[in-house]
Amino acid sequence: MKYTIEALDDPQEGMSWNDIGVQYTLGQAYLWSKEAGDELPNFADVIWDNNVDEIINDCRKLGIKEFTISSTFSNLIITIAKFEELGCKLDGIVKIKDRYHFRNEEQKLIPAFKMTVK
Repeated sequence: MKYTIEALDDPQEGMSWNDIGVQYTLGQAYLWSKEAGDELPNFADVIWDNNVDEIINDCRKLGIKEFTISSTFSNLIITIAKFEELGCKLDGIVKIKDRYHFRNEEQKLIPAFKMTVK
């Protein structure tokens, strides 16, 4: 993983996302990406538009300068536009490792939007 969120790598038992100080969706993206072996946090689930501002603020606070979005939820274009409106840049499509695979199978590569935090 290119970026490290120490509070997530070594959490204290019983800590909540608020205690850790990381927006939930970003925290999950980080943990799942680390599990998959990807270099950047990848948002594979829904990103609610009302969380975008907090996600960007936490990225800046934690020094995360880029991330990917592989989620295929509807209205994704609106969410990406919101990220851009708040200071991110869409940098195209990249391939990342899929989190879901069987133990004996090689991980598939899937497409994801690459975003840069300004």
